[in-house]
Amino acid sequence: MTEPPRQNALHGILWMLASGLSFVGVTGIVRSLGTEIPAAQSAFIRFAWGVLFLLPSLWGVLRAGIPLPILRLHLGRGVLHVAAVICWFYAMARIPVAEVTAIGYLNPVLLTLGTALFLGEKLAVRRLAAIGVALIGALIVLRPGLRELGDGHLAQVGAACFFAGSYLFAKRLSQLVGAGQAVAVLSLLVTLGLAPLAWIVWVPVSLEQVLWLALVAVCATTGHYCMSRAFAVAPVAVTQPVVFLQLVWATALGALVFAEPVDPFVILGGAVIVGAVSYITWREAMLRRAAPPAETP
Repeated sequence: MTEPPRQNALHGILWMLASGLSFVGVTGIVRSLGTEIPAAQSAFIRFAWGVLFLLPSLWGVLRAGIPLPILRLHLGRGVLHVAAVICWFYAMARIPVAEVTAIGYLNPVLLTLGTALFLGEKLAVRRLAAIGVALIGALIVLRPGLRELGDGHLAQVGAACFFAGSYLFAKRLSQLVGAGQAVAVLSLLVTLGLAPLAWIVWVPVSLEQVLWLALVAVCATTGHYCMSRAFAVAPVAVTQPVVFLQLVWATALGALVFAEPVDPFVILGGAVIVGAVSYITWREAMLRRAAPPAETP
């Protein structure tokens, strides 16, 4: 029997910092590619590289076979993830990096709502209040009625909704299959789903652009790996607030590299959302700790 990993707050924070930097690298590269490549095509090339990286584990999963009920869950997640990544790539090329990052913080909030609506989980008053605070943070970022919202803003809100739906399927799949299968099958299905959409809008790409999108796949994989390590060595209540630094780095990247003005409302709204998400995460951790251990036969 293996011992559980030791809890180490400093290591968890460092892993989460590395994760945040990796994801900022993703947003920076996609932003630099601009609108020359259609969103569906960019996303397809990025996920095709991901399939190549995961080919050894994917081959093992396909050889073993996937039962039909589990395959349906994979397919449902794949459809939502295809919509999410197209919206995200579209938004990333059109609105400031900091705004994409801040709006993206809504993912866990929408996931919490989704688990209540579709999985029957109960929402206590405190969690409902935290969700309300997070939505206020989103309104601070977007400021509808006070400024014109473009297609990029709407696309990123759509991306947050679709990603939350994808994570709902992932939550169910995590109870049935290992993380390796979930990631490998998702990469394959998203690549297959994006292929016809990319073909419709395909434009010529240079080798340099293809290699930059390969680096996007590397950064994204690294970011998810570092996040998993952070969760393994430290409580989520410790690592979650570190996520806010991703917004700070994204703001700095936008200002220094892309000459995007620093918007204090985006920083404020992002901080409000992260604070609410951190509270929700902390409450869930406390509830799991207080729950009685399951009986074993």
